Amino acid sequence: MGKRILSDTILWVIAAIICILWRLIAEKSEIVSYILLFAAMMVAWIILGLIFFKYWRSYKEAWYWQEVLSTIVTGGALMITCHYVLPLLPHSFSETVALWMVGIVMMLDGIVVLIKHYWKFALNMTVPAMKVEKRKDAKVTRENEKRSPESIESIHQAVLSLTTEEDYQLLLHKAHLENRQTKVVANTNRFAFLQIPDYQYKTLVDLTLLNDAKGINRRFCIVNEKLPDDGRYVCCYRPQEYIKKKTLASYPKPINYIVYGAWFIWKRIIPRMLLTSRAYYDITKGRKRMLSKTEVLGRLYYCGFEVDEIVPMGHIEYVFAHRHSQPYEQEQIKVYGPLIKLPRICKNKEIVYFYKFRTMHPYSEYIQNYVFDQHGGMNIADKSDNDWRITTWGRILRRYWLDELPMVINWLKGDVKLVGIRPLSNAMFSQYPKELQDKRTRTKPGLIPPFYIDHPKTFDELYASENKYLDEYFRHPFWTDVRYFFMTVHSILFTKMHSA
Repeated sequence: MGKRILSDTILWVIAAIICILWRLIAEKSEIVSYILLFAAMMVAWIILGLIFFKYWRSYKEAWYWQEVLSTIVTGGALMITCHYVLPLLPHSFSETVALWMVGIVMMLDGIVVLIKHYWKFALNMTVPAMKVEKRKDAKVTRENEKRSPESIESIHQAVLSLTTEEDYQLLLHKAHLENRQTKVVANTNRFAFLQIPDYQYKTLVDLTLLNDAKGINRRFCIVNEKLPDDGRYVCCYRPQEYIKKKTLASYPKPINYIVYGAWFIWKRIIPRMLLTSRAYYDITKGRKRMLSKTEVLGRLYYCGFEVDEIVPMGHIEYVFAHRHSQPYEQEQIKVYGPLIKLPRICKNKEIVYFYKFRTMHPYSEYIQNYVFDQHGGMNIADKSDNDWRITTWGRILRRYWLDELPMVINWLKGDVKLVGIRPLSNAMFSQYPKELQDKRTRTKPGLIPPFYIDHPKTFDELYASENKYLDEYFRHPFWTDVRYFFMTVHSILFTKMHSA
């Protein structure tokens, strides 16, 4: 109650300032008379608010229309009071000013109520995070036997009603549709999988485009529960890259880029923002979403699968995966805004979260090892060459180190010093020699690493560069960092060095 009364008091102060300034400009009236009017009306507003139950419930408990109605009733009662009481007072107060004050307060109060309830709506997810129950080893229960020709033809016709003959032949050979251990499902409702008995099928083929499936992570987790150990899952989606090419080809330049930009904001940015995510999915029901290859594969790994093969078929890609483990602990909603926090190993092997601008597609962190395996490991910058997880604008940010600007927050918090070795991910730190690992964890990392001065090309050169810096730093901490700072400035300004 106290917070809500304080909130209304602040609104009355704002309304009074607006009205007083207006009257001073218009008539140059005395300020004292209006201050007295403001104080009396504010007290009357609070008393009427108590009478009409405006403050008895917090905004978390009250419904939106309850708060709006209480504001209207309180404001209306105060207006009526002003109309009959002001003429009886010895001082001639302006009824017009009084009504303007009430009107401004009602408008401001309505805006505050709307913002508070939208905030509650946006952050209060109606569907709780899925609980992942640990299970024992499970083998497939259905017999390994062939289907009858009639059954195969029935599946054939069902698949053709959703896709093409080429797709059917692909699934026939790679997903073994002729086997009774394979089950084909085509339903946007994820609960269709709940009706499948546990561990009965070795392979589940999902012919619903993931772009139209609501609750993809929950869908994957349910499939994970239904499959036996190493059970196979086949899903399909329309890649974001195809939608982009089609949109750009459908309109003349530069209209095509304007149309695609608006489409990208609606389909990719708004669903990822904290305060717009729930509203977007309530409106669209999750249909016709844009999905990148990174996001689909990342979601699969997040939900306990490993990807075996990706097969493009026209404007659709089929993903063949197998159940590898339990899903990660599920979050109610994963919001991928522009600012992210990444765990890094720092002094005394403490894990510190560093701020960066996001440069990769959502769920990219779950397929790091997959990408490294595809490209023969990581490079010395803790990245993979030709990493397709990076977005177009992300490459621009990385090229000029703009993605690392938020690390200034860590510097202000004291997590890093200005000059020092780079904070490393666990995957990169594990690649280092044990001796260098011990050296690194004796000091804080830095925003400006020796990497920018020595330009190492191999891991051995990188290790030598950091060893050289650390040995000098342990002997002369202050002067070493000063010298490396000015050498870095020279390297950036005169050698035009850019990030990977």
